[in-house]
Amino acid sequence: MVELGLPGGTPAVRASPTEEDVVEFWSGDQRVPDRTRSERLVLRPLRATDVALDYDAVISSAAELRRWNAGDWPRDGFTLAENLADLEQHEREHVERKAFTYTVLGPDEVRCLGCVYIQPVMPEATPLCGGAARAAAVGFWVRTSEIQHDLDRHLLAVLLEWLRVEWPFDCILFTNMAGETRQAALLGEIGLTRLPLTWCDGRSGSAFRVSR
Repeated sequence: MVELGLPGGTPAVRASPTEEDVVEFWSGDQRVPDRTRSERLVLRPLRATDVALDYDAVISSAAELRRWNAGDWPRDGFTLAENLADLEQHEREHVERKAFTYTVLGPDEVRCLGCVYIQPVMPEATPLCGGAARAAAVGFWVRTSEIQHDLDRHLLAVLLEWLRVEWPFDCILFTNMAGETRQAALLGEIGLTRLPLTWCDGRSGSAFRVSR
């Protein structure tokens, strides 16, 4: 289970947010974008039935993912059953419009290449939104084997256009842990504003802000 800014599987430990800590994420009756595609990939909602495809991608990229989330997800010995529980929670949150998780598939939709997370902004990052009416924290990863082919750079370009055209956010924060230098470089080279961020558990990193 991935919550942006927290190790997978580790619950957030923080004080209850005040009104000032919260920026609106989603309006209940608003349509949720279903999918997008490019010549190299398809993005569609992650479902529990994707467990085998997703598990293969996660296990193939375990070391990279632990660096990406600065935690122990996926742990050594991470099981298919544990992955299923994660996917069931992601799917439930998607249906309830609490957070949105998309699988990244190849054009033929038979191989998982990564994942995208669109979630509420955590209270400690709210000041970085600069008074935005509606904001989201966004994270993504691709299989380690696809990084050499610049799939992460391509996915970022697809994401930015999709978020601009189909999503209602006037502020988007791409969160980045201090040890994840590859994504920091990708986000920086397209000119996004880099802002220092310290998470509630004391870990440090950055948020790259996209504003309308």
